[in-house]
Amino acid sequence: MAKPEIHPTWYPEAKVICNGEVVMTVGSTQPEIHVEVWSGNHPFYTGTQKIIDTEGRVDRFQKRYAMIGKKGKKKAPKTDASEEK
Repeated sequence: MAKPEIHPTWYPEAKVICNGEVVMTVGSTQPEIHVEVWSGNHPFYTGTQKIIDTEGRVDRFQKRYAMIGKKGKKKAPKTDASEEK
């Protein structure tokens, strides 16, 4: 049993709000929880996942390991230190 006056107020029907719309209810110590992302609009769960390429790093990685535009054999990565620059 919870001791009186030391625990925060418990809201068994707290509303989770995303983009002004109530998306679910949960138990919480806050009556409303505002979120930007939840499982209903997260790209991983909706199947619209995209790779964010910052500064061409994904493209550079794929070129380095010969993954782009090559069908069949893949080249082994070069290990010579002078060619790394």
